[in-house]
Amino acid sequence: MEAFYLKLLSVAVPCYNSEAYMRKCVESLLPGGEEVEIIIVDDGSEDATGAIADEYAEKFPGIVRVIHQKNGGHGAAVNAGIKKASGLYFKVVDSDDWVNSVSYAAILETLAELTKEGNVVDMVISNFVYEKEGSRHKKVMNYHKALPENQIFTWNDMGHMGPGKYFLMHSLIYRTQLLRDCGMKMPEHMFYVDNIFAFQPLPYVKTMYYLDENFYRYYIGRDDQSVNEAVMISRIEQQIKVNKLMVDVFAAQKITNKRLKRYMMSYLDIITTVTSILLIRSKSEDEARTRKELWDYIRKKDRVLYYRLQRGVTRVANMPGKSGRTIAVTIYKIYRKLYGFN
Repeated sequence: MEAFYLKLLSVAVPCYNSEAYMRKCVESLLPGGEEVEIIIVDDGSEDATGAIADEYAEKFPGIVRVIHQKNGGHGAAVNAGIKKASGLYFKVVDSDDWVNSVSYAAILETLAELTKEGNVVDMVISNFVYEKEGSRHKKVMNYHKALPENQIFTWNDMGHMGPGKYFLMHSLIYRTQLLRDCGMKMPEHMFYVDNIFAFQPLPYVKTMYYLDENFYRYYIGRDDQSVNEAVMISRIEQQIKVNKLMVDVFAAQKITNKRLKRYMMSYLDIITTVTSILLIRSKSEDEARTRKELWDYIRKKDRVLYYRLQRGVTRVANMPGKSGRTIAVTIYKIYRKLYGFN
């Protein structure tokens, strides 16, 4: 039975030394009014982030809540938001990102209507836009070719997700109780855990709703940003750990729905491909050995998954020899240009 919730939507805003850009994020969320709870999580910041958060809480006491905690990383901040959330639904908006006001209104209206009609769904999906610094073309990640629009649906109604199409944290709003029921607790002091947030709860999701709205604006441009390629390469061990954790999640679940299973395998295919390409790009002497260790880990955890990935996109990233590596990196660069990531 669904617990009683005070708000329609809780939005967690993880912040770490975010004084330079967090205002834009928070200001974009305030138009949600009293239906929305904005939880600013000051994750051990050493600048004015905490003071700015307190300023908003004082000015908007019925809307903004602040959590000050020791630094634990993005995962710890999301965990704190889930624990304290009083909203029926839960979303994460990173402090350097923002939301579109028109789409925001449409989503809140839809959530309210669904709730009023007694149709509380497990997951709401919307589009996100790569707001890449200096890029005139803003790539929109939408799902209208794969998902039914403006109606409640299940995994059985889901169409084929094309290459490079998968749900990210930016596209998702979960039912808060579902996150608690599935034991969603992100690893602390780790990067790239947003992939776990968009993966682990999926076997618990039974009903979904998709709005073809360009809601979330995903900013890419800071040199120190975790998705900057040079930064990702320097943190390749973190990427590998997340890759393995996602394999663990998949291997531990007895997923009977064929479409859900296929989607989750495809997601792992993409993540493992990214890991492999970054290892190649790192030009490390241990690159080949590290990739082999990852594949041995997958095979040990789930042989069916292992053989599925061997036939997937990942096979391109693991073609033998110098020519194979060149082809893999070329394909990666094409996808990066098409989708605007990194």
